[in-house]
Amino acid sequence: MQLKVPASPNADETMLLRAVEPAATGNANPRAATNRNAKTPAATTGSANPRPGTAPDGGRPGRARRRRKAAPRASLLSRLPVAGPGLTRFAARVASDARRLRPRYPHADRAGWRRWAPSLRQWLGAALAFTGLTVVLLGSAYAATDIPDNLNSYATQQDNVYFWSDGTPMARTGWVRRQAMPLEDIPEDVRDAVLAAENASFYSDPGISLSGLARALWRTVGQGDTQGGSTITQQYVKNVYLNQDRSVGRKFTEAMLALKLDNGMSKDDILEGYLNTSWFGRGTYGIQRAAQAYYGKDVGELDVSEAAFLASLLKGAGLYDPALGEANHARAVERWSWILDRMAEIGTLSEAERARYTEFPEPLKRAPGFDTGKQSDYLVELAARYAKKAARLSDKEFDFGGFQIYTTFDREQETALTDAVAEARKKARKKDAAKAKALHFGASSVATDGRILAVHGGPDHRTQGYNESNATTVPAGSAFLPFVYAAALEHGVHKTRDGAATEVTPQTLYDGDDGIAVTTPEGPYWDRGGKQVTSHNDGGKSYGRISLSRALALSVNTPFMQLGMDTGLDRVRDTAQRAGLLSSSFGPQVPAMSLGSATPSAIRMAGGYATFAAAGKHVEPYSVSRITRNGSEIALTKPASRRAVKASVAAAVQSALTDAFRTARPGADPAVTVAGKPATVAGKAGTTQNDTAAWYVGTADSVSTAVVAYRIDLGKSLEPLPLDGIAGSLDDSVPYRIFSGARGIG
Repeated sequence: MQLKVPASPNADETMLLRAVEPAATGNANPRAATNRNAKTPAATTGSANPRPGTAPDGGRPGRARRRRKAAPRASLLSRLPVAGPGLTRFAARVASDARRLRPRYPHADRAGWRRWAPSLRQWLGAALAFTGLTVVLLGSAYAATDIPDNLNSYATQQDNVYFWSDGTPMARTGWVRRQAMPLEDIPEDVRDAVLAAENASFYSDPGISLSGLARALWRTVGQGDTQGGSTITQQYVKNVYLNQDRSVGRKFTEAMLALKLDNGMSKDDILEGYLNTSWFGRGTYGIQRAAQAYYGKDVGELDVSEAAFLASLLKGAGLYDPALGEANHARAVERWSWILDRMAEIGTLSEAERARYTEFPEPLKRAPGFDTGKQSDYLVELAARYAKKAARLSDKEFDFGGFQIYTTFDREQETALTDAVAEARKKARKKDAAKAKALHFGASSVATDGRILAVHGGPDHRTQGYNESNATTVPAGSAFLPFVYAAALEHGVHKTRDGAATEVTPQTLYDGDDGIAVTTPEGPYWDRGGKQVTSHNDGGKSYGRISLSRALALSVNTPFMQLGMDTGLDRVRDTAQRAGLLSSSFGPQVPAMSLGSATPSAIRMAGGYATFAAAGKHVEPYSVSRITRNGSEIALTKPASRRAVKASVAAAVQSALTDAFRTARPGADPAVTVAGKPATVAGKAGTTQNDTAAWYVGTADSVSTAVVAYRIDLGKSLEPLPLDGIAGSLDDSVPYRIFSGARGIG
C-alpha cells in the first residue's frame, strides 16, 4: 500500500505501510512478504474462501491486517547459564501465578462496583504476603532484642534530699522504702490475690497478652485509660528495664523484652521480682513495705482480705488509697470486693472463705515515714507538698526519688522561732498544766517577697496529724481589722445605696462607743432571727468619736464593724484575698466578718501583713526556690508579685500598725535592730469575742511573723476551748512574747 505525499521538494518521496502476507501463501516468514521499497499488491492469490465484502486477508477492505504478537521472549532465569529445566519450569509456574494475581480492571465477568474490587485470590495473596512479612519482622526484632544488663533508675530508687536556704542539707526524707522478699516468704494468699487482680493466666501465658497489648496500644494512641492491658511479665519489664512513658515504641519494646524474659527466666523469679519492684503508693516499693505502710505489719502476717486490698493498689495507688479521699475509699472497697470474687471464680479462694470477708480491712490513716518528731519534719511536709504542685509532679513521680529540694527555710530563724515557742509552752505548763495540755501554737515567718522563712507546726510530728502553722482552725479576731481599714482606704464608703463613694482617710471619724447598732443605707441591720445587730468593744469600753487610724491602734471594734458595712463586705473580702488570705477561710458575708470571723492560717496571716510592708504588693507564700534531679534543673513555677492595694493605702495601714505597736508597748521603740540591721516594728494583737484564740502579727526587717495560740482537746473534739488566761493578757501576751523572741526584739 502506497500513500503519496502531496507536492513537496522531493516529488518521488513516498510513505510505505508494511503489509503482512496471508498465511495461505505458505510463507514461513510473514515479514518476507513485505518490501520496505515496494508497493503492496492489491490482492494475494491462494486465499481460502474470503467472506464477501472483505479483503483477501480477512480484514476490512482497504485496511492492512494487524501485526501478530511477537513470540514471548525467554525468561531471565532460562537464559542464565546455571538455569536447568527444573528451575525454568518453577520460574514459569511462578510467573503464571503472578500473572493470575495481577489486578485486571475492570473485571469483564462482574457488574457494578464489583468490577473494580480485588478478587478472593488477590486478597488471599496480599494477606499471605503481609503475614509473612510480619513474621519476618517480628522474628528479626525478637532476635535483635537483648535483656539489659543493668536495671533502670526506677528499680533503684533514691531518697529525696532537702536543703536549707543557705544550701546546707536539712533532711533526707526516706520517702522511698524497699525491702526485697524471697517468694517463699510471701504467703500464697498474697500471691493469689495479686494474680487474680493483675494476670490470672500468668503461669500459662507466654509473657504477653495479644488482646491486652492491642487494647493498651489503642489506649496509648487514643485518650483512654492507660491502666491494664499488660501481663505481670510486661509490668515487671516496665518496672526494671524501661522508662514510664506511654509511647507505641515503648509498648513494642516491652512486648519483645517480655517474650525474651519469659523464655529465659522462671515464672517464680518473674513474680518475685514484680512483687518487689511494684509501686504501692505512700512512697513504698514492694509488697513488704506496702504491708508495713498500710497495715503496720510484715507481709507474712497479712490475711487474704488485706492482701486483696494491697493488690488493688497495683492498678493505681493514687486512685485506691482510702486516706486520699472519700472517692478513693469507695473505689478501693469496690475493687477489693471484686478481687476476692475473682479469686473465688478462678478457684484460689473457696466460696466459704470468700463469704467470711464482708468488711473492708481499713488500712492505717498514714504510713510511718521519715518522722523524727523534730520541726524539720513539718518543713519537709510543707516543702514536699509545694514542690509537687509547683513542679507539676505526681505523687508517683516524686516518690521515684532522686530530687534535691532547695527550700526557703532559714535555719537561724527556724531555730529562733522553735526556741521561742518551746519557752512559751514551758511557762504555760508551769502556770497551769491541765490547760496547757490542750494548748497549741501555730507560727510562721514570711518575707515580703513571699519566702516562708520559718514555721512552727506543733510539738511532735510523730503524734500530731496536722501542721499548726498551716491549719485554718480558729478565727483571726481583731487581727483582721487592717484588712477592713485597707478596703475602706482603697474603695471609699457608701452612705447611700446608689450614691457615689465617699473618700476615707486615716483621720475619718467613726463612732467608737460600745453597743452601737450596725446600720445600712436603709436603716438598722437585722439578723435572720429578727434581732438588731450591735457591735461591742473589748471590756465594753466606749471611745466616742474616734479616727480610724486611732481606732486601729487601740483595736476598737465598733468603728470597723460599721466601716465594713459602709465599704461593702464584698470589697472587704476581696481586699483580704488579694492581700493573701484564702477564700476558703471565709464564712458568710455578715457584719461579724469585719471583726475577724475568717479562719486563716498563721502562714496566710503573715503573708497578708507582709503585703502592707511591701508597699501593697503581694507574693503568694512559697517554700521551695529550686529543684534538681541528679544535677538537672526541674522547671518550677514561682509566684509572681502583683498589686494588692495602692502603695498609699499600704503606707497608711503600716503607719497605723506602727502606732499600734507603740501604743501597746509604751516603753518600746519601734525603731529597733534586727539581726544587726535597723528595722521598724509594726504589729497588732488579735483577740476573739469568745476568747478562743489570741494572735500577734507584726513585721520587722521586711519579715512578717504571725503567732496564734488556742486550745483544743484533740481527744474529745475539734471545737476550740476558752483560753482562760493561759495565753496571757493584752499587756503580757504570749503570742507577742513568741513574736519578739523569734525576731530578736527586746
